[in-house]
Amino acid sequence: MRFSPAPLSAPAAVLAIDAGQTGIKTRVCADGEAHDDVFPGIRTHAPLLPQLAEVARTAIARSGAPVSVVAAGVSGLTSAQTDATALRDLLEGTTVARAILAHDSTTSFLGALGSARGAVVAAGTGVVTLAVGGDAVARVDGWGYLIGDAGSGYWIGREALAAVMRAFDGRGPATALRAVAEARWPDLGEAYIRLQTADDRVSVIAGFAEAVSQLADSDEVARDITRRAAAELAHSVTTALGRVHRPDDDTLQVCALGGVFRSVPLHAAFARHLSEADLSIALAEPRGQGIDGAAALADLPPHHPLAAAVAYSGPVPVSTD
Repeated sequence: MRFSPAPLSAPAAVLAIDAGQTGIKTRVCADGEAHDDVFPGIRTHAPLLPQLAEVARTAIARSGAPVSVVAAGVSGLTSAQTDATALRDLLEGTTVARAILAHDSTTSFLGALGSARGAVVAAGTGVVTLAVGGDAVARVDGWGYLIGDAGSGYWIGREALAAVMRAFDGRGPATALRAVAEARWPDLGEAYIRLQTADDRVSVIAGFAEAVSQLADSDEVARDITRRAAAELAHSVTTALGRVHRPDDDTLQVCALGGVFRSVPLHAAFARHLSEADLSIALAEPRGQGIDGAAALADLPPHHPLAAAVAYSGPVPVSTD
């Protein structure tokens, strides 16, 4: 799909970017139409902003739309990388006049719950929880696989492999997960060397979460890992909601996003933990995805609690309320 040049009176064309390590989704919104595309994920060993600029240039060229605003939600975005002006400068020579940057927890929330109060927990390889109340925002975890991401795909996979090696040593109970690991590393005594020298070790370890999900109904070790992951994820959600909750709040909505929640036993245990919380919580289906939240950044009201976590090139929008 290609766009015809928009008339001068048309709303600004927006390029939304949902950038993660697994893949980068883009959506060009212009003249009532949308052009979606997918690119390879963020290379964490390389500077971020040039990667976003390269994706933006390609997406704009493919769409043929006169994009004036680029709005990006980025996984693992740090304060040092949150420079919307630098991103706009990297797009010099295009039609882009404004850039907006936010952590993907912000765009996941906007995509899933919009203006509702509640929390969104996004659990894939990593995990981050964001809660938004009437006047406060709380982020919990999202601290990476080395010191955080409790209950994530990586966390589950690492717990699985740790259990396999305990069984291998005779320190732990037998588990069907061992056969899964041996299918990849026939000599388990060398598995740790293979992992430590692999560039894709994070995704390899996270990949074992799928086996845990499949075996959770038949293997006690997998079942225990699943229960503990669900408890960690629910604890993050209730902690975040407790930090933004006000006495006059009605029922708070919670959206559970990401591949980890495709595990039926884990999702059920997660829901059970939430039902036992002191707060009034209701699980809700997401209204949209991260790419929808990235697009929403372009119209985020300046008084919204999440606005303080968003970086803009040029002046920060001023509320007209």
